[in-house]
Amino acid sequence: MLQVKDVEVRAGARLLLSAVSFQVIGGDRIGLVGRNGAGKTTLTRILAGDALPVSGLVTRTGQLGYLPQDPRSGDPEQLARDRILGSRGLDHVMRRLREAEVKMAESEGDDREQAMAAYTRAENALQAAGGYAAEAEAARISANLGLPDRVLDQPVSTLSGGQRRRVELARILFSDAETLLLDEPTNHLDADSIVWLRSYLQNFSGGLIIISHDTELLNAVINKVFHLDANRAEMDIYSMNWKRYLLQRETDEKRRKRERANAEKKAGQLMMQADKMRAKATKAVAAQNMAKRADRLLAGLEGERQNDQVAKIRFPEPAPCGKTPLRALDLSKAYGSLEVFTAVDLAIDKGSKVVILGLNGAGKTTMLRILAGIEDPDTGRRLLGHGAKLGYYAQEHETLDVSRSVLENMTSASPDLNDTQVRKVLGSFLFSGDDVEKPARVLSGGEKTRLALAMLVVSASNVLLLDEPTNNLDPASRAEVLSALRTYAGAVVLVTHDPGAVEALEPDRVLVLPDGVEDLWGDDYSELVSLA
Repeated sequence: MLQVKDVEVRAGARLLLSAVSFQVIGGDRIGLVGRNGAGKTTLTRILAGDALPVSGLVTRTGQLGYLPQDPRSGDPEQLARDRILGSRGLDHVMRRLREAEVKMAESEGDDREQAMAAYTRAENALQAAGGYAAEAEAARISANLGLPDRVLDQPVSTLSGGQRRRVELARILFSDAETLLLDEPTNHLDADSIVWLRSYLQNFSGGLIIISHDTELLNAVINKVFHLDANRAEMDIYSMNWKRYLLQRETDEKRRKRERANAEKKAGQLMMQADKMRAKATKAVAAQNMAKRADRLLAGLEGERQNDQVAKIRFPEPAPCGKTPLRALDLSKAYGSLEVFTAVDLAIDKGSKVVILGLNGAGKTTMLRILAGIEDPDTGRRLLGHGAKLGYYAQEHETLDVSRSVLENMTSASPDLNDTQVRKVLGSFLFSGDDVEKPARVLSGGEKTRLALAMLVVSASNVLLLDEPTNNLDPASRAEVLSALRTYAGAVVLVTHDPGAVEALEPDRVLVLPDGVEDLWGDDYSELVSLA
């Protein structure tokens, strides 16, 4: 299915992974883990054929399904249902059937005979591709991922980011791929869909490589672990499940520390003896040999794992502003005939904390984009109060210019800072050296998140509009974001599926979409966060 031989991975001049070889066969369910920026997404893109390794060879046999972190929508005007069916070529067949049905109903004589023949050919093609049962299977997968018929009948361009990502996941699961490469597949899924996906992947008979920070998913699904060690630029392979892997890693680290302590003690004794012997000319050669032996003792050790670096995230000190820096009056939005929300009023007071809840497709991201001034409402308006300064974090990182480097993106967000100050802030977000010259388009999801958050930090915003800010983050980085939420003194409007983020925010109000109901926050709403 996948054969990897001596593949080396780099990001610019930085070595992410030295030459590694492995294979993925049917029944392998591999968790690809490591800190943000270790190279997980880059390696997966290489395995999928979307990028090339510096050296080495990847051989693929059979069909491969790849879910990247950034959704691929194909033709934005294509119906979501056709996008999913297209993974088996059924979209064209179904279109031919519909066209033939219309012609049969509207034509007569020879034209009708031709339409009937076209219908027969299309129906034969449908049967060869699995028949109507295949269409039912696609519908079943879609429903389990929270995509009802009303969503499937919409053009992809009208869907939210979460809906588009679930369409892509449904497309891949329906594709009959023998090998799946899934990069954070639970992003934007509700609790029920995550439970279903766990069961689906547990029973998947092909090869699977999954990148996820969802430890419950890893614990339920994987039977092997590939750990990318960013400090050593190496991959450690563990043929075991998640729980045993965690225990084994702890055991390995204790062993490494013990071996290093013993070797350092012996090397120190040898060096002390060598120093004493150097004083005598007759023993200079012996002293030199002892010193070399001490060096060999240390050189032969496995490197002790360094503590993973974590970005130090603190949201900005908010600029002074009036009592109500942001207000929305009578907002409504529709895409074509599909009404998203209507008559929404919202007042964001200085320092207030608001959570927006609603099912996927209820308009949460659209609401944030309107509040940020990126998208216009169909009716109503947003009003900025005295001194209002908005900071917007987009779940799909639209605020980043992917054609520009990390440094250029950061400089544009902080025109009042000099180059040294900009680099210092980037360094605190783990972008240093050549990393700051990388184009934003090659960054992993976690790296894009860190860059977008870094741009917020220098903004002096007094209202933060945050759309899923903990997605794609490893546990340590997520904890930093939650800490930043707890301590930020400005106003926050938050969209999230992460109960921990809501707990850290301690909201005072909630806006429920699409109804537009505003209410005081209560414990009853907490239960809706992961379900919405």
